[in-house]
Amino acid sequence: MADNRTVFKKIIDGDVPAQLIYQDEHCIAFRDIDPRAPTHILVIPRKEIRSLAEVEEQDAALLGQLMLAISKIAKEQGLANGFRVVTNTGKWGGQSVDHLHFHLLGGRQLSWPPG
Repeated sequence: MADNRTVFKKIIDGDVPAQLIYQDEHCIAFRDIDPRAPTHILVIPRKEIRSLAEVEEQDAALLGQLMLAISKIAKEQGLANGFRVVTNTGKWGGQSVDHLHFHLLGGRQLSWPPG
């Protein structure tokens, strides 16, 4: 039987190891395996949502909890000089895993536009 879970769902389930930074009842956060900045952390909801394009009205509180977690993690990681939060949505947006996730990037001066 095929396992159709995303790699992020497998991390949530504990079947794939990750360097966990934070977790609560709403989300988990872990270091990206291919970092694009000195601090590169992925924050994902425990609820399976494919992308930001597929959130629904009932997800509003969850999205707020994710933003609060990101703010807390940024403070804990010493990103007082600033940070960037990115979510890629869909193929043209560069999304590579079909599970909503936010990239928390910091630890150096980030340029604009990002690409």
